[in-house]
Parts: sequence; structure tokens; C-alpha cells
Amino acid sequence: MVRNLLSLIFFLLTLSAISQTKVSGIVVDDEGLPVPYASIGVRGTTIGTVTNEDGRFYLESDQTFKSIVVSFVGYDTKEVPLPKAVNYDFKIKLSGGNQLAEVKVYTGKTSKKNNPALDILRKIWERKRKNGLYMFDQYQMQKYEKVEFDMNSIDSAFKKQKIWKGMEFIFDHVDTSSVTGKTYLPIFINEKLSDVYGDNKTNKKKEIVKASKNSGFQGNQQIEAFIKDLYSEYNIYDNYLLFFDKSFTSPLSRTGIDVYNYVLADTAYIDNKRCFNIVFYPRRPSELTFKGDFWVADTTFAIKKITMAATKSANINWVKDIYIEQEFDVVNDSVFLLTKDYMMSDFAFSKREKSKGVYGKRTTMYRNHKFNLEKPDEFYKKDVNYVDESIYQKPDEYWDANRFEELNKDEKGVYKMLDTLKTVKKFKRIYNTVEILGSGYINYGKFDYGPIFSTFGYNDVEKIRLRTGGRTYFGQNDPWRLEGYLAYGFGDNKFKYGASGKWMIDKKSRVIISAGNRRDVEQIGVSLTTSNDVLGRSFASSSLFSSGSNGKLTNVNLTTLGISFEPYKNVVISAGASYRTLRTASETFSLDYYETLPTASTPGVIKGDLSQAEFNVMLDWTPRRQNIGYGVERNIVDAPYSRFFVNFQSGVKGILDSDFDYRKVQFYFRQPIIIGAIGRSYLTTEFGKTFGTVPLGLMSIIPGNQSYFQIDNTFQNLNYYEFLSDQYVTVHYEHNFQGKLFARVPALRKLNLREIIGFRGVYGTISDDNRRINASNVVYRAPEDFYYEYGFGIGNIFKVFRLDFSWRGNYLDLPDARAFAVKGSFGFYF
Repeated sequence: MVRNLLSLIFFLLTLSAISQTKVSGIVVDDEGLPVPYASIGVRGTTIGTVTNEDGRFYLESDQTFKSIVVSFVGYDTKEVPLPKAVNYDFKIKLSGGNQLAEVKVYTGKTSKKNNPALDILRKIWERKRKNGLYMFDQYQMQKYEKVEFDMNSIDSAFKKQKIWKGMEFIFDHVDTSSVTGKTYLPIFINEKLSDVYGDNKTNKKKEIVKASKNSGFQGNQQIEAFIKDLYSEYNIYDNYLLFFDKSFTSPLSRTGIDVYNYVLADTAYIDNKRCFNIVFYPRRPSELTFKGDFWVADTTFAIKKITMAATKSANINWVKDIYIEQEFDVVNDSVFLLTKDYMMSDFAFSKREKSKGVYGKRTTMYRNHKFNLEKPDEFYKKDVNYVDESIYQKPDEYWDANRFEELNKDEKGVYKMLDTLKTVKKFKRIYNTVEILGSGYINYGKFDYGPIFSTFGYNDVEKIRLRTGGRTYFGQNDPWRLEGYLAYGFGDNKFKYGASGKWMIDKKSRVIISAGNRRDVEQIGVSLTTSNDVLGRSFASSSLFSSGSNGKLTNVNLTTLGISFEPYKNVVISAGASYRTLRTASETFSLDYYETLPTASTPGVIKGDLSQAEFNVMLDWTPRRQNIGYGVERNIVDAPYSRFFVNFQSGVKGILDSDFDYRKVQFYFRQPIIIGAIGRSYLTTEFGKTFGTVPLGLMSIIPGNQSYFQIDNTFQNLNYYEFLSDQYVTVHYEHNFQGKLFARVPALRKLNLREIIGFRGVYGTISDDNRRINASNVVYRAPEDFYYEYGFGIGNIFKVFRLDFSWRGNYLDLPDARAFAVKGSFGFYF
């Protein structure tokens, strides 16, 4: 009896294993040309997909079906029988397209008039703020998130590469993607359980993480930051969806009619609710749009299921495919709640069909919803710097009992495979190399050597410059850190150095004390708003390529003491004291000033060196900024956020023989502005005023840029020290269309170039007292007529290079005035 029972179970399992259906192929017309965005489905079900721009498709399901239905506007619908469970490389021909060419249906564009799909879309717009979680004042739910990365397109040639020698066991875990049909090898998985709370009346939200589990790359802040930035939250009902720093037009957007074609393809009952099936695909190539379909209820007009994939021609780098699938459950006749959100991205250097890359897959699930349970405002206050280490130490039994769905064999295998892989010396070397390139530091136990990218430099004073340095590193959440460097210039034959230390004495409010000293050569006046970071970037040591002379350098000896704390999330208040001495580093440049003004009978007393003690208080507010890590130093997720910065400085004469008494106020504001499908703007403004009499070394230098590379918040056509001020206001505006305009030009469309326009301006003045004490060889000139520049740029050249062209708007008659400038920059951008 037991043997018979076991035989029956084994037989049922065998049937289950072979009942999976897989089908792939290409859809063509009568002339053999591919039919993009054709609908592939199974009659009477919501199973389906849409062909890509090349007419190709892949469909997989755990269910068994004997045929698929292929349809597209302007063509006869065709039902294709499936002779077996797995059917690859079908070639399906649709007829009827040529007969309708005269009425423009051949192009695939649907009418904006008398289109029932658009009538349904307008109903969705009317109800979108009345569906799902928006129906309630407050909500709370449990959330499970799983992120996985897989190497894809694994073939025999790939397996035989020498790099995998000694690690061949990893290929035992190769499987096939249910979305693309390609082979893949899981290499990383992260799981997270949390409770989510929201208040629609106050627009506040809070997520409390209960458990988190990593495999493969524990403790790597760069990877954690990448994942956090990669998979931001989105709502398909929004007009625009932000993926990979790009604004995609949602198929449910109010502007969707202008960029999508919509076809009412089918009707069916889902969970006893009659639903419409609408297929959508882009009207024009190269725009940031999707192709796919959604099912929508016929009374509430709430989305029941949506499947969409980014078009292959979308102007986005390093991402070959984006696939999104969301499922909604019907709680009652009027409430549809998101229960599963699946997103898969195919990262690759090339968008060619056979190119190898990495799948990034995120699955998010929700359950146990509760509504209208109000929480006090204090509940939604975000913790400044709290971490519960027990979150990362949950046993396997906890995960088995609490994760929303059981891991499949591939996902279970990732944990085991990577535990084994981490013991392989070759893998450790590869992993360490990647980490070095990402952080710029080489780790030696509890010490990091670097940053390695600052080893070599050049300027007119030091000529060739070599630098070495390092920092303490016990882990990503170190409460204290020491770092320093030593440099030598072969032109001035002098050593330079810098050293600093930081200690977080209170973790909850991030109370940090710091101190440091630096003796080095600097290019003063490259930034108006500065901090007292003694190990900050030195533009003097990175001017390997520059236009004109950059000999106006200064020897700086700076000592600082400071304390900072964060009373609220992303609000940092700091106070400090500094003492610095300044003297010229070049025989052709002077910082001289009159210590005693000349009279009719006396020549006055000129001094070249400057000693100055300062006290300062700063406020730095960065709303919506995301940080990684809880130590004295944190990584910032590379996402756009606003910044407000206020600085008050007070120079006190007499302290440590300090030379001047003055007060300085500075304000900095930067705001990213996302303008939907048109692109993104950045608006930056600064203003400041110095109260009191100060020499050249303490003036506000309008930042010029004599390098051949783009530098933020500088003026591209200005030379160093061309304009000075003691009160100023600047404005910088830049807008990136992200390829919106070039996409309309057929000859440029495939290059995926991106167009940028910009404007920069500054107004400033200099007091008579400050002019009188000037004894340097620098001509005091203020931009009293509002200096301005304008220009445009071409971005995404070879995916990594940007070229900017800038014109000077006025002050063209000044000596050495640069009427036109060309700047370049490199960067990794999606």
C-alpha cells in the first residue's frame, strides 16, 4: 500500500513537471517582415505577451495549453496549435496587412477617435485616485521583497573560459528565464521582510524592516546602494514612472494617448469580474515607453493585471530589457489591491540579441492589509541613524515560517553556491578587484590604501605630483576613522600632507567630532560655497589638462576642529573653528595687501602672507536623500535630491595673530526638476555677502574653469580670478531632454544622443574699502553688469562621453576673454 502510494505521488509529480508550456518564435507578415507589438495570448485566460520590435516573443506558463492566439491591428487573427509542451522557433505569418496599407493601418498607428480602448482609458483616469490604497485614510500591510541578480546567456563557450577554472561547479545552477527563454546563472539574492504604514491624509509613509538576508556580497555598500537606487518605488497610475534615472511615460498616463497606440483586444471574467484586455505599444521609436497589455475591471476601472516591457529602441544605456508584471487581488466588488509586483531588467553592454549580461529581478509581495488605523504624527518620524543588527541574524527557521512564498530550487541553490564560492581563492581575487575599482581603495586587513585615482597629478607649480595615502577600515559602519596622505611635487621640490580624524560619539543623532590639518597647494576660487574638509578635492593637483596658465596657486596650511549632529533625518547642523595661513605658491602670482594704507607722505605697508582664525556654523538640509551605512562615513545613493545649505563664518582678528575681522553669510540651493517625458532640469543658485574689509585671499572668487572638463557650478568661459566680489548672486540652469528631440531625427535616432541646454549668470560687487587694500597683481573686477554664459551639450556619446559648447554673453572686450569654450566629461549614466 505504501509502495503504491509513493508510486502515485511520483507519477503526479512527473506529470506536474512536464505540464509546463514553453513557446517562442517570430511573427511576420505576408512579405516576411517582422510584426512588432503583436499580441500573443491563450484564449480565455490572462496568459500572454507582446512581440518585441523584431517581432520575436517568448511565452512560458505552468499551465498546459494546446494553442496560442496571435493578433495585431490590421491583420487577421490567427490561432496556432502547439503540438507539444515545449515549442521553440515558431514562424507565424499574419495575413491582411498589405490590403489595409492605403488606410495607414500598415504603420500600426491606431486612431484617436472612435477607439473603445481610449474610452476605457479615460474611465481609468477618472477613478485612479479612488482605487486601491487611495480609498482609505490610512493603511498598513506586510511586505516581502526579493532581489536577485543572474548572469544570462550562459552557453558552452562561456563555460569554457579560463576565468571559470576551479569554479565550474557554479554551472550546476544554470536555468532558463520564464520571460526571455535565455539561460541564466543566479549570483546574488537578497530578501527583506517589513511592515509598511501609510497615511493618505498627511501623505506620510513608513517602512519598518523586520528581517533582511543577503547572499554573496554581504557588507558591500556599493552593491547595497546600487540595489536601493536601482529599484525605486513606483505607481503604475502615475503619469510618469522613474526607472534608472529616466522618466518613462506610463501606459496609464493622461499623456499616454500622444505616445502610445491602444487596442481593445479581448474581454474575460477574472475572479468573477468582467475585465477588458487592452494592448498598448509606442507610436514612435526611441522614446521612453513600454509595450504590453493590461486587464481592467468593467465597473471600477481598476487594473487587475498589467504586463509591460520597455521598447528595445528606448534611449537608455546598459539596459537591454525591462519587464514589469503587477497583479491585483479583488478584496470586494470595489477594492483592488496590489499583491505582487515583479520587475526584471537585463543589464548588458550591448542591446544585440545574443549579447551576454546580468538579469536584475525584484519580486515584491503584499498581504494582511488593514485600513483606517490612525497613527500619531510622531510614529512617522524617520530614525536618523538606527540599525538593529538582529534584523540580519534571523535563522533559517524564521525565514521558512515568514517568507510569503517558498524559494525555488534556483534561489535555494544561490545561498549554498555562494557559500562555497567564497572559499575559492580565484573568486576572492576577482571580487576584490571589482571592489577596488568601485571604492578606489585597496584593503589590507584594517587599513585601506588610496584613493588610487589620486596617485598622479600635475600643475604649473608642482609640475609632476605623486600622492600616497590611506585610511583605517574595520567595517562599513566604523564609529571612527583616521585618514591621511603624503604628496611630493617635483617642480617645487616640497612635500605636502594632510591628516584628519572623525569620531561619532552618539549614534542616534549622529554627533560627530572631527579634527584635521593640511599643508598643500590649492587653486582658490574654484567653488564659492566651501566646507572645511581638510581632505577634500584639490583642483590644483588634478589640472593635467588645462587651457591657459594655472599658476595662480596658493600654499595653504589649514587646521580645523568641528562638531556636527543630525537632529532630524537629513538635517545636519555643524559648528567649527579653523586657522589657516595663505601665501602665494608662484612667482607670477601675488596675494599682497596693504596692512597700512599709503598716504601722500608714506608708501604704506604691504604684507604677502595671511593668517586667519575663523568660527563657522552650517546648516545642510537634503530632503529625500538616501544613505547607505550607519558609521561615521556613509555612502549616498545616486538619486536626485534637493539641497539647502547655509553657512555663517566669522573671522576674528588677534586670535593666534589673525589679521582680519569680518563676517560672511552664504546660501546654496539646488533643485532637480523632473518634467515628465521632456526630461530633467537642475536649478542651482548661490548668494553670499562679506561684511568687513578683507584681502584677496578672503574674497569671494567667481569660479572659473580653465580645464578641458566640465565642473559643476563653475563658469566655463571664465579664467581663474577673472571676476571677484564681496557680495554676489549666481544662477545655473541646465535641462537634459534625454534624447527627446534627437529621437525625431531618423539619422540621429540610433545613436541615442541626448541634448542639453544651459544658462549661467552672476552678479556681484566689491566695496571701495576692499579695493583700496589690494596690493596684488590681480585686477579687481566685479560682474556688476551681470555676467552670463549660455550653451548646449550633446550627451551619451559612445554612452560615456558628453561634449558641451559654451558662449560668453558679455564682457567680451576683457584681456584673454574666452568667447567660446568646449568642455568634455565622462560618466556612467543610464
